[in-house]
Amino acid sequence: MAKHILTDATLRNAKPAAKDRRLNDGSGLYLLIKPNGAMWWRFDYSIDGKRKTLSLGVYPTTGLADARRKAEDARVSVANGQDPSDKRKEVKVARQLAAENEKRLESGLPIIDSFEYVAREWHEKFKAKWTEDHARRLLTRLEHDVFPFLGKRPIDQIDALELLEVMQRMEARGVIDTTHRALQNCGQIFRYGVLTRRCARDPSSDLRGALSPIRKRHHASITDPKQIAGLLRAIDDYQGSFISKCALQFSALTFCRPGEIRHAEWSEIDLMAKQWRIPPEKMKMRLQHIVPLATQAVHVLMELQPLTGSGKYLFPSERSTARPMSENTVNAALRRMGYTKEEMTAHGFRSMASTRLNEMHFNRDHIERQLAHSEANDVRAAYNYAEYLPERTKMMQAWADHLDELRSGAQVIPFRKQQ
Repeated sequence: MAKHILTDATLRNAKPAAKDRRLNDGSGLYLLIKPNGAMWWRFDYSIDGKRKTLSLGVYPTTGLADARRKAEDARVSVANGQDPSDKRKEVKVARQLAAENEKRLESGLPIIDSFEYVAREWHEKFKAKWTEDHARRLLTRLEHDVFPFLGKRPIDQIDALELLEVMQRMEARGVIDTTHRALQNCGQIFRYGVLTRRCARDPSSDLRGALSPIRKRHHASITDPKQIAGLLRAIDDYQGSFISKCALQFSALTFCRPGEIRHAEWSEIDLMAKQWRIPPEKMKMRLQHIVPLATQAVHVLMELQPLTGSGKYLFPSERSTARPMSENTVNAALRRMGYTKEEMTAHGFRSMASTRLNEMHFNRDHIERQLAHSEANDVRAAYNYAEYLPERTKMMQAWADHLDELRSGAQVIPFRKQQ
């Protein structure tokens, strides 16, 4: 118990001097009187071998009883090994955070260090690594299915059961694939929160095996040579938009991802070199990709060039040349040709080429590189975008010639396996 010396009467009668004057109350508490008459309560203490001073307020706003109570609270903190100056800073930061969050709520913004706040920060930081479509879909998924239930919650207070309830709500709608993707995204956000010291752990790791398994689905595709021949002839006879017809032909010849074809720009095409160089930001794996163009592919582009060559995109939207064609355009053309979504899709040109090229005994590494599938070693992949380019160039021409043979109804002779 601190021994008190000062009285209210002593304080009321206290006068300033030519220099700073101290009126001690004992056990480190004193009133500092400045020459200008200002009076401040101070508390001296030692912690971790260091001498420190804590300001407790201005007299007479802070009276003797209040100053003693504050000093006693500080002594208890010191006895517990906590620096009262640090405690005061924490309280100040908490008050500032509460005030800032109140303003953010009034403005419709997520509160600081809530799940939505951290998620949007994570998304902004890493979206440069993703394609524009992927970044948009990911954020939309969070906005529709996760933020309404977890967005306002402090990220460090969300546990596995709370996260599971949100995932089960999605699962009940039958969107199993989307639920798994959402859980994966939440795990990435929590791990980012751990790295930035907003939460202690990732609760999504506790939910392994908690969701219904994904039923493996493949994009519908045609791989039988006779059916491929029928598809190619149907494309040649397509009565819809000429741009859509060229997109179908180009898809069959290059077997790139539908999004890569839709966003293809004339500035990326070198007709003389017979190459299409897709920049990293457009690729799923964020790595540059070279597509050798067979003579037939160049012919398609030369026919297309007078129509769209003055614009940005090879295959622009019908409504605006400043935008690429819709992601549904090629699929809609296939439906118009009589192919159902269970028979053929825009993405199906990839598996069509992959299946046939493997059956034709082309080197698997050459096929996988041309399909731009992920490379286990990211550093190796970054420098190997031109890997097997001579072999891939020959393979792409052989593929285009093979399609011509199928279209014309020529007998299909299996290729000899490459060494």
